[in-house]
Amino acid sequence: MKTILLCMLGLSVAACAPKKAANGNPDELAMLVGTYTGGTSKGIYTFRFNQETGAATPLSSAELPNPSYLTPSEDGKLVYAVSEMGDSTAAVSSLAFDRETGALRLLNTELTYGADPCYVATNGKEVLTANYSGGTMSVFPLRPDGTLAPVDTLFEGSATGPDPVRQIAPHVHCTLFSPDGKYIFATDFSADRILRFVLHPNDAVPHLSAETIDIEADSGPRHLTFSPDGKHAYLITELSGKVIAFDYNDGRLQQIQTIVADTVAARGSADIHLSPDGKYLYASNRLKADGIAIFAVNPEDGTLAKVGYQLTGIHPRQFNITPNGKYLLAACRDSNVIQVYERDEATGLLRDTHQDIIVDMPVCVQFVQ
Repeated sequence: MKTILLCMLGLSVAACAPKKAANGNPDELAMLVGTYTGGTSKGIYTFRFNQETGAATPLSSAELPNPSYLTPSEDGKLVYAVSEMGDSTAAVSSLAFDRETGALRLLNTELTYGADPCYVATNGKEVLTANYSGGTMSVFPLRPDGTLAPVDTLFEGSATGPDPVRQIAPHVHCTLFSPDGKYIFATDFSADRILRFVLHPNDAVPHLSAETIDIEADSGPRHLTFSPDGKHAYLITELSGKVIAFDYNDGRLQQIQTIVADTVAARGSADIHLSPDGKYLYASNRLKADGIAIFAVNPEDGTLAKVGYQLTGIHPRQFNITPNGKYLLAACRDSNVIQVYERDEATGLLRDTHQDIIVDMPVCVQFVQ
């Protein structure tokens, strides 16, 4: 692994706060939907979603340009949303969230200083954005009230991959905290690598250092996720359409398997999630045969076996699974719909419930209990 020099930064781990069920009913979730606003969408839409019946009820909305990815705080009282703009107006916003009414109130906005932010994550002390066209990761300290302070650190990715079109410029697509809270991982799409940043919050001079985990050339690493027990990690590669499984231990990713999710070479794989029980993994594909590949997870070693494929609407850019594991919701951008699939918890397979949620250009679904 190569060591990368980076600006000094102090980061810390968020304390977990207990969650309340939305509306006092454990089956009722607050649901947030991020969109692209080039059509009729206003920005973020909120719903009440019943995770036993699969029914959604519209609640409210908030105007924000291109909130293509958003994430709630641990206690569900705040939401952090990017504005995926391809110019100097690219930003991230903090919003107060009332999960009972679904109302959102803008608190403040900070520029990302990187175009097209497409992913946001928080540990309760800092917010990270992955800026796709900017090819950077931005880090924002959080004030005690949860609002964003101006960007503290901007890390630049690289462009060393072989694709003469898709990897000609740096692209960072995903930035997230490790489950143990000690590291940050970012996907350096155009350099075919994952960046691992080691947090050193207790040093006399706090700093952040990084190492690289190289992936096969022409892969285009996009999204990374960790198993519920924190022992494994899984990467979806956009260009090669593969899922790469890793053993995870104290910041170290050791590759154990590569398996194909995109069997038609569409070069448009997108999102990846595990079921809450860790027994099944799902990966979405776009551009051809749009749908979701389904894999069973070996409980002994974390390796994958493909068990099915569910065709979806057009361009399933992102999807999410309800906390109880009963439903998978696919945000199909170009079909202007969120499709609600019921999961067979024994086989992992999906069944379309036809309880479609109509939203213009939906691209992100998040739940708050």
